[in-house]
Amino acid sequence: MALWMLVALADLAILAAAAGALVTISVVAALAVLAGGVVVARQLGAKRPAPVPARSVTRRRA
Repeated sequence: MALWMLVALADLAILAAAAGALVTISVVAALAVLAGGVVVARQLGAKRPAPVPARSVTRRRA
């Protein structure tokens, strides 16, 4: 598995070199924006625990 990942990484490096710097930078920027969007969407969709209401203080008569 690790060997295939290394081969895939080398293929991406060859494609990036063939495409040129501008295309590579654009793709990296688009992936960064996409990753940021996923992080924000997950944070907005996360369930937060409901606040616990404060207990009222009651006093007894002596």
